[in-house]
Amino acid sequence: MTSPATAKPTTASSTANNAPIPFIDLAAQRARIGARIDEKVLDVLASCRFVNGPEVGAFEEQLAAFAGAKHAVSCSSGTDALALLLMAWGVKAGDAVFCPAFTFCATAEVVPYVGATPVFVDVKADTFNMDPESLEQAIAVAVEQGLTPRVVIPVDLFGQPADYDAILPIAEKHGLKVLCDTAQGFGGTWNNKRTGSIGDATATSFFPAKPLGCYGDGGAILTDDAELVTVLKSLREHGQGVDKYQNVRIGMTARLDTIQAAVLIEKLAIFEEEIAARDRVARRYNELLKDVATVPVVDARATSVWAQYTIRLAPGVRDGLADKLKAQGVPTAVYYRLPMHLQPAYKHYPSAGAILPVCETLAEEVISLPMHAYLDETTQDRIVAAVKQALAEG
Repeated sequence: MTSPATAKPTTASSTANNAPIPFIDLAAQRARIGARIDEKVLDVLASCRFVNGPEVGAFEEQLAAFAGAKHAVSCSSGTDALALLLMAWGVKAGDAVFCPAFTFCATAEVVPYVGATPVFVDVKADTFNMDPESLEQAIAVAVEQGLTPRVVIPVDLFGQPADYDAILPIAEKHGLKVLCDTAQGFGGTWNNKRTGSIGDATATSFFPAKPLGCYGDGGAILTDDAELVTVLKSLREHGQGVDKYQNVRIGMTARLDTIQAAVLIEKLAIFEEEIAARDRVARRYNELLKDVATVPVVDARATSVWAQYTIRLAPGVRDGLADKLKAQGVPTAVYYRLPMHLQPAYKHYPSAGAILPVCETLAEEVISLPMHAYLDETTQDRIVAAVKQALAEG
């Protein structure tokens, strides 16, 4: 079998001058396992059990085993996974939930859903993950404003776990629940523990672009807390009790459909291989680009699944580089141009400080290059050459 890292690109001409390169090559993965997925999807179609079919339970069992957690509760998206946990814990108006400001909006948007207040935290300059010192400052700000600290949501950004050695003791000291947002980091490890087995509970996403993605929206919660699982399963089914026509709490509809579970079973089967392939691609990028950019750093205690490969450049360089690469068929992306505490919908919420200097600096300097498990060396060399040429031209 051809390994993911050396698989041929889907389009034979993708290495030709200016031929478009996919940012994330889902087609290459489909070429590898598409027939198996099609067979499993056809099984679901034949059974007509499109909601809560047996594939859902099977996937939950396999996912929990992979992560080293006792339980997995699948759901309709990573955002719903976050929201369900806040609902299950009874987070409400007057409560403070601490979120890094350098993240996708879903991490914070679920907090106002339940009436609580997001409080934004700065990140570390090397890993881009939550800064424990800034978290302490944010907790003090929340208390000064009369809020009750309830939950901290560390984000495993770009595939790398947050600094749980520092964050977990802070949470314990202040009585905070730890909700690990590993939407980008599922499959990574911290001190040899998989994300999904850290903190009080973990939320993840199976959006198609994620390292473990389905063919639509999907998500899951992982936890060792059996009582929490009971509440979560009720909440995702309209707050049902003994059956769907008894409602014991205010819930929502947030199920993972059976077809997506079938897709994810097949993708999970090759996930370990793809993680290893992503790491090889990232290490090669680092070696080839270390002299022209600030390349990503992985904490010695961690492994990353490399949801994104993100470099830093001098201020004012990024957008020009993106334009030149686009002209050569090399796509880029910026995660994130505007930190959460500066977003129009969120800027009235409190933060650890009047400014969050690292978040604001990163927003001006970061750019992400194509990254997936099927990025062959020839295509990667083309990307690197384009980056070096563009930076040399100034």
